[in-house]
Amino acid sequence: MKVATWNVNSLRIRLAHVLDWLAANRPDVLALQETKVSDEQFPVQTFIDAGYHAIYSGQKAYNGVAILCRMPLRDVVRDVSGLDDPQRRTLAATVSEGDSELRILNVYVPNGSQVGSEKYAYKLDWLNRIVAHVGDELATHKHFVMLGDFNIAPADADVHDPDLWFEKILCSTLEREALKKFMALGLVDTFRQFEQVEKSYSWWDYRAAGFRRNQGLRIDIILASPALSQTCSSCHIDKSPRGLERPSDHAPVIAEFGGVQAHAP
Repeated sequence: MKVATWNVNSLRIRLAHVLDWLAANRPDVLALQETKVSDEQFPVQTFIDAGYHAIYSGQKAYNGVAILCRMPLRDVVRDVSGLDDPQRRTLAATVSEGDSELRILNVYVPNGSQVGSEKYAYKLDWLNRIVAHVGDELATHKHFVMLGDFNIAPADADVHDPDLWFEKILCSTLEREALKKFMALGLVDTFRQFEQVEKSYSWWDYRAAGFRRNQGLRIDIILASPALSQTCSSCHIDKSPRGLERPSDHAPVIAEFGGVQAHAP
């Protein structure tokens, strides 16, 4: 099964990019963040025509998450218990085929704005509140993947200039410690299961020619449960969409797993 995540930074603007990427790569699952489209305006039929079922949780102009899948999705959860957050940032569902199933949790973690700000405190609280939910999911599902835009670079190796970003938003100690709580539950960063090209990033600022100069961060992550991670055969970042005209500032991340079968609907 090929599973991918992509912060598209407005599905309305980037729809053609997403459709072209789906046609070229044919992932079984694609988790989207920052769709920025209300539920009633989500392009359901467009994705059906492309061969994908779609579930979504959106709000106009801000946030928004969706999961596209070549198979039907069930047991959909749009609001994490105990999170009490009106922002559309989480979406969970299960895909199954025969005796195999995969539980998916798509997350768009708050940015946090600036270390020490109210939004930073909100981000840390948001992460702490979701840990218990992830623990429950892991206890219930052998094959579980948590993926999305985490807005945290896990380590200095995921930052183009660690000194410049030292203790700044996306790279602060408290944010990284919050991310490690998910790893402590047993989740594995699939990207780091494999040898990777140095200076591999998934996000580049639009300003100062960040992409051309490869001044980026790796903040888009696919975390897999212990059993699922053992079946992971690859994980990589596809930088090509970032070079398109009017691109998202993020690139897709793709992981491939065995042991979980996938078939087109």
